[in-house]
Amino acid sequence: MNIKKVFMYCILFISLLSLLGCAKESKQEHNEDGQLIVRLGKQTATNPKLPEGDTFEDNAYTRLAEEVLDIELVNEFEANGEDYDRQVALAISSGELPDIMQVSQEEFEELYENDLIADLTDVFEEHASDYIRALYDSYEINPLEDTTFDGRIYGLPAAVNVTPPHMIWIRQDWIEELQLDFDADGDKLIKLDELESLALTFIEEDPGNTGNPVGIPLAHWLNEPGYGGAFTMTTIGSVFGSFPRNWIEDADGHITNGSLTPETKEALALIKDWFDRGILDPQFGTRSWDDIMALAVNGQTGIVTGAWHMPDWGLSNVKEMHPGVVFEAYTLVDDQNKVNIASQNPGGSIAVVRKDFSNPEVLMKLINLFYDTLKNEPNLEKVYPDIYQYQVLDVDGAARPLNMEILGATSELDHYAEIREAINGEIEVSDIPDARNQSIAISIMEYRDNPENASTAAWALYHSRMKGLELGQYLIDHDHFEWVNPVFFGSTPAIEQYYGNLLSMEEEEFIKIVTGVESIDYFDTFVEMWHNQGGAEILAEIEAEVAE
Repeated sequence: MNIKKVFMYCILFISLLSLLGCAKESKQEHNEDGQLIVRLGKQTATNPKLPEGDTFEDNAYTRLAEEVLDIELVNEFEANGEDYDRQVALAISSGELPDIMQVSQEEFEELYENDLIADLTDVFEEHASDYIRALYDSYEINPLEDTTFDGRIYGLPAAVNVTPPHMIWIRQDWIEELQLDFDADGDKLIKLDELESLALTFIEEDPGNTGNPVGIPLAHWLNEPGYGGAFTMTTIGSVFGSFPRNWIEDADGHITNGSLTPETKEALALIKDWFDRGILDPQFGTRSWDDIMALAVNGQTGIVTGAWHMPDWGLSNVKEMHPGVVFEAYTLVDDQNKVNIASQNPGGSIAVVRKDFSNPEVLMKLINLFYDTLKNEPNLEKVYPDIYQYQVLDVDGAARPLNMEILGATSELDHYAEIREAINGEIEVSDIPDARNQSIAISIMEYRDNPENASTAAWALYHSRMKGLELGQYLIDHDHFEWVNPVFFGSTPAIEQYYGNLLSMEEEEFIKIVTGVESIDYFDTFVEMWHNQGGAEILAEIEAEVAE
């Protein structure tokens, strides 16, 4: 168990004492109408865009689920980000789990080891729709493998083949306002020196008129293995061939962690140089995720790193505060004009069921409803008008009972291609098979035809699809990706025992290096510490797993 989680449990200790000091009360299983009560651990979102009066517990999605499945949904707790993690930690520590909740891979394995979650094998075999099975099967490595022990399924994972690359979203309206000659050829591929120069210009000119501009803000954890998050150095490190937190082969063919490589040291040296010169946020290492987002919302920064879909859930907040804002998606390339990319495990959060829950099939039925029935309904506006209206409003998917996605291996770009054909007049909007994507196409055309009066939802969808996904497709079409294939995605006993602490150590030591508490050569000490504190054992176990 990692240090962060231990600390979290300690903070919650007083709450646990009160729970453990009282006899556990049995909870009512059915309401007065005889409907099964299903208690959820609800992962929310900061900007759900719910209509007035609707909540995470009572909205069009939850009302539909209650009607179709003849249940009552009750949110045992609601939280987002680190607050949600704390609620999950409290539930695990007390042993008092909601009937259904979403957890990380690490939390999932902890729940399994403590025999707290239900075996869902029979539920999946008896209730999973053919469409849902096909989505999981579309991946080279089925995401269900990560939730299967001894041939039995204990969780139903998200499945999203995150479309790379990690992007840099830049205030294009500022570039135009300052009449800058940036990305002159318009291909959205930029070099590190171009990004650096732009950040310095934004700091000097302060186009947001805040009096306290910030060049490039990054989160204190700096790294993550995939492309779905925000405020990390992923795209910056990729220029050097750095792939932190991925299990890869080094130059000698030995398995290592990407956080330990000479290329990561080079990337860290650049980040340190930016900090020393004031290009990186001077408060790096102290800001929360929300603090960094506030920098963009307040107009203090016009450069943020993130996934293609960041306009949908993050940058839309900037639009709300600054109606005329326009972002553009860029990505960094190396000297060979390549974007270095590590292929990813499609899994993500995992939906689990409390072991003693009387009706574990409810989870599978919810998944069928939201990721098959609604998705494939050709006449959504007529059959499910309230859901259709939510899609027009671009209500965040977090409003659904499960805040996760289950998509096929190429779903994102396939959907983008269909939307683009409709927008270009090559097909009718009604020819798009997915009702959700029909709605997206209509919203994008709304923004295209009248950007000044378009809704924030239309603005977000236009940016994420016609800028974010379009850049990803352009990189594929023009052969700009240079792929690295990690050799291992799973877990081992040593990973479970040591890796959480190693990640915490990485965060702490990298912050020291960037902020000047330690020199860049201290990186070599970090590598040695990493090996000595369980890392060597992890690598040996991975080598053995891969060799089998």
